[in-house]
Amino acid sequence: MNSLSGLGALTGIKVLDLSRVLAGPFCTQILGDLGADVIKVERPKVGDDTRYWGPPFTQDKTAAYFTCTNRNKRDITVNLKSEKGREIITKLAKQSDVFIENYKTGELANFGLDYQTLVKVNPRLIYCSITGFGQTGIRKDEAGYDFLIQAMGGLMSITGNETDPDGGMKVGVALVDLFTGLWATVAILAALESRNKTGQGQYIDLALFDCQLSMLANVASNWLISGKKPRRFGNAHPNLVPYQTFMAKDGAFALAIGNDKQFRLLCENLGHIEIAEDFPTNASRVENRSKCTEKLQEIFSQKPKEEIIFLCKKLDIPAGSINTVDQAFQDPQTIDRNMVIELVNKRGEKIPTVASPIKMSRTPIEYRFAPPQLGENNREVLEELGYSKEIIQEFIEQKII
Repeated sequence: MNSLSGLGALTGIKVLDLSRVLAGPFCTQILGDLGADVIKVERPKVGDDTRYWGPPFTQDKTAAYFTCTNRNKRDITVNLKSEKGREIITKLAKQSDVFIENYKTGELANFGLDYQTLVKVNPRLIYCSITGFGQTGIRKDEAGYDFLIQAMGGLMSITGNETDPDGGMKVGVALVDLFTGLWATVAILAALESRNKTGQGQYIDLALFDCQLSMLANVASNWLISGKKPRRFGNAHPNLVPYQTFMAKDGAFALAIGNDKQFRLLCENLGHIEIAEDFPTNASRVENRSKCTEKLQEIFSQKPKEEIIFLCKKLDIPAGSINTVDQAFQDPQTIDRNMVIELVNKRGEKIPTVASPIKMSRTPIEYRFAPPQLGENNREVLEELGYSKEIIQEFIEQKII
């Protein structure tokens, strides 16, 4: 199947991807899953840094990290310091619907590949820039990495136990990058719809810092409205009780009570309706968090966790085991939802990867390409641009690609 075939919702959309590491590549993988023709541009002989972020590695020595966000892409290498290299990118941009990059603020302007230059070549181009702090503001020239933004954007301060001595804890995956990739996808899809109406592309300025602030959600609203500094609650919830982990007789489990009816039902079936009568509303439970949870913990500690989880499921109350990653992928629900797929690369190697969570009835997700080898589509893409075999060979010899 070639890059433009199939039933994907974005079939026919061309995406030129000059992004690296996680946020941008996560966005362009989503676009590729939806059917877009994504051309990933990497540095000759070096490529995306994440190709080396291992172990573990695939058989061809590509880091597993790289494979998580780079399927459904064709791959070329281009030397942006070369005039001919910049010519290639400009030609690709002229044919593209979307251009996405995560270079430092203003850096691509040095190569004549900034929005103001490329929009003259292609007024319909949607150009998305992802940086740590955005194109404006006092920090616009500073580099931004997920870990740093988790620290500066407030997320670390509300993650972990209140007694942690180092001021908080990062989340176990690079959530800020992933949030930003999702926001980039939303913005690009909105810009494509706007272009359908106006015929004009536009510029998208996305900052990891902004995206982190936006994803503080209820914690941010709690502070904005109350003026009270949010604190860490470990596995508990600032606005709901009980909504946390508890220790059963044989291990921990998670319980997520969302309303007063669920709480009363649970207490009644545990044989302790008096707890529900002592704390009848969520507000009373939040105000008396320790007293309420201590009473529940005393009961739970005398029962096996599977017994508690079974009871909760019977009552339609959310509760479950705290799975390790391997257990999560072995869960029957994971299997039933086909959330792991295997893609075969051009070397015949099978690459397992997490499937897209998007399930669409008319335009299903397509898995066309395994994560590519560095520059594996150089010749094919340059031929599509109209370069002769002789010129392409000259580019190779001159280290342009």
